[in-house]
Amino acid sequence: MRARTLAATLLTAVLLGVAPAAATPAEPAAAAARVEGIDKHTDRQWDVNVYSPSMGRAIPLQVIRPADTSEPRPTLYLLNGAGGGEDGADWENQTDIVELFADKNVNVVIPAAGIFSYYTDWQKVDPKLGVAHMWQTFLTEELPPVIDEALGTNKVNSIGGLSMSAGSVLDLAIQAPGLYKGVASYSGCARTSDPVGQAYIRTVVEVMGGADTTNMWGPYDGPAWREHDPYLNAEKLRGLSIYISTGNGLPGVHEDPNAPRNPKSPPLADQVAIGGAIEAATNLCTRQLADRLRELNIPATVDFRPNGTHSWGYWQEDLRKSLPLLSASLGI
Repeated sequence: MRARTLAATLLTAVLLGVAPAAATPAEPAAAAARVEGIDKHTDRQWDVNVYSPSMGRAIPLQVIRPADTSEPRPTLYLLNGAGGGEDGADWENQTDIVELFADKNVNVVIPAAGIFSYYTDWQKVDPKLGVAHMWQTFLTEELPPVIDEALGTNKVNSIGGLSMSAGSVLDLAIQAPGLYKGVASYSGCARTSDPVGQAYIRTVVEVMGGADTTNMWGPYDGPAWREHDPYLNAEKLRGLSIYISTGNGLPGVHEDPNAPRNPKSPPLADQVAIGGAIEAATNLCTRQLADRLRELNIPATVDFRPNGTHSWGYWQEDLRKSLPLLSASLGI
């Protein structure tokens, strides 16, 4: 029901007005980030819990280890969509990522939390979500040194994300200059301070999550919405290896009723109607970002798929298509 409401609301949300709420900064924490536990399902697939002092809880991570660990390897961080992986819709369950990286000498780290968070630092704890969301702090300050030590990395990183996190990964790269060498953004909206971009975010956070987006970045006309807008701050992406992609919302190969389907995928009718509407919106945002990068003469690989909805089959293809760029950025 939430997904149906999302698709219906997304196309009209720009007409809505929401009164802003006052914002107060979160209290800093003094404890150190640390590994709280590692569950090794195989030599290559681990579940790792890392305590986040800024969020006051342990964050679960899905980890794929390099094919050869005889020397330090780089790390690819991958973020999930609106469910944060908490709903079972994640890279490991929905794609062939384990097989894809079977022969790759890279650590893959996927947070299995962050539902409706936009993987950013929230100014206030939202009553509906009920927990502190300080994802920028965790992902850019707390987690990397812990991962570097626990996995014995070479401290070279890139990052990718889809849907909700597709804009987040661009913002994280902007907010933490030098941390990542490459960034891949699949089916996202990089605008956060214009009415359409804010409508997209509000639809995810408010309609799907029942939370208040002003608890995230404060009043809609406030500075934080502009500070976290990758379109406005695109100049700060210069020097990164950049990959952005989106479909157009029309049915494609993964909407073929005769094609094999992941049993965890949504009903095909929902994928066509709901996923189509969402992808049509991300197509607009992605074209705006591509135009902006072109205006600034910032190199980027841009893939406008001829067809396709907002669904995992296409994101699996996106990851494969972007892997040469990401691999080059990581030096593998």
